[in-house]
Amino acid sequence: QVQLVESGGGLVQAGGSLRLSCATPGSSIAVINDMAWYRQAPGKQRDLVAQITAGGTTNYSNSVKGRFTISRDNAKNTVFLQMNTLKPEDTAVYYCHARILTRAANSFQDYWGQGTQVTVSS
Repeated sequence: QVQLVESGGGLVQAGGSLRLSCATPGSSIAVINDMAWYRQAPGKQRDLVAQITAGGTTNYSNSVKGRFTISRDNAKNTVFLQMNTLKPEDTAVYYCHARILTRAANSFQDYWGQGTQVTVSS
């Protein structure tokens, strides 16, 4: 069973910083391909925030470019999101996503974390 365990959300004032982490504990994982962070604000759809390939190539939404940085530790199967200069409009539930090939499967599948709340006050 694959689980994505997120941590690091919370309440911060505008201009502040937070660092999100998403770990994938367990020995069932064979390969992790792309990893990403999405966010969903109340009443809105879930949108891609940042993505990183297994080789380290990154992609960001225009709204966070220059403020957020995605990174990963392949040895620990963990992805991070460093969020700087936070704005009230960054307030949302942030979800970790990964495409994973488990030892029992023959194809990559999509997995999601449970979500972590980020609230930025003005």
